[in-house]
Amino acid sequence: MAYPVFRPLCMALSTLALSCAMLTTLTLSAHAAPERQQVIVDMDIGDDIDDSFALALLLQSPEIEIVGVTTAWGDTALRARLVERMLRETGHSGIPVATGIATTGNPQPFTQARYAQRGQPAPALPAVDFLLEQIRRQPGKITLLALGPLTNVGAAIERDAATFGKLKQVVMMGGSVRSGYRKSQYVTARPADKEYNIASEVKGAQRLFTSGVPIVMMPVDSTQIRLDEVERNALLGHGSPVTDALALMYHQWINAYQPWSSNMPSLFDLVPVAWLLDPTVCPTTPLRIAVTDDGYTREVAGKPNAAVCLASNQPRFFEIFMGRLLADKP
Repeated sequence: MAYPVFRPLCMALSTLALSCAMLTTLTLSAHAAPERQQVIVDMDIGDDIDDSFALALLLQSPEIEIVGVTTAWGDTALRARLVERMLRETGHSGIPVATGIATTGNPQPFTQARYAQRGQPAPALPAVDFLLEQIRRQPGKITLLALGPLTNVGAAIERDAATFGKLKQVVMMGGSVRSGYRKSQYVTARPADKEYNIASEVKGAQRLFTSGVPIVMMPVDSTQIRLDEVERNALLGHGSPVTDALALMYHQWINAYQPWSSNMPSLFDLVPVAWLLDPTVCPTTPLRIAVTDDGYTREVAGKPNAAVCLASNQPRFFEIFMGRLLADKP
């Protein structure tokens, strides 16, 4: 008659085993890797060099899943070929590339055209179609990283504002709020300027700032970070596939006719990328921003429509930037 004695004991042991299994599952879940950020990058890569550095930083950041890259402004087909080559030669050829709306009258030279011309033509995938389709597939999940004139963005809002409104957020480089362009941080800041990305596509910018989508804005106030010679030499001489691609494009950039520039890049477009990795890089202030018809981004009274970074933490920025790009593997 041992069965009645052992049955409660067996049940107790089974319960203990189940509890241990549940505890183990909870412990593993608590230490699971955080969900990767889903990001679509809309960029005018190929003119200034900061776009190429921004894409490189994204590729070296495993916390970010690049859902796709869309090209904006000017010769968007050639920009797509540049992206295709950079992705392929750095081992990321599976990332989709979509060609944006082409424009004419771009005053900026396509400085990295020779690099781009050796890329493969992108599939016939229109940027606006791609953007809206990805938002529909993952509503509330996708961050749009807007690093160029907002032609594609404005067209997407005009076509389907309801779908565009299901973005998680737009993180952008653009505008000039309390100070303008300057060559050095030791020079007195100019008043707010017309910033290139906004002034190039005013209607798209106006649509974005009235769309109701959460906006994180990095204007020239906080993004004029220079890549000095010591850091530049360390990066371009590093010898990884990503930094080798940057070295080629950097030398094409400085060899192009740019009377306003120097061999020291300003890393405008990298600040929004670094913010995605660590928001302390660029603390934000809630402001209401209005885009004027002549291309200024004015701070106005009213309910905030953007979180705006007015000053960046440059030591933390370089810690992230240099650390990621000098790592052999992301």
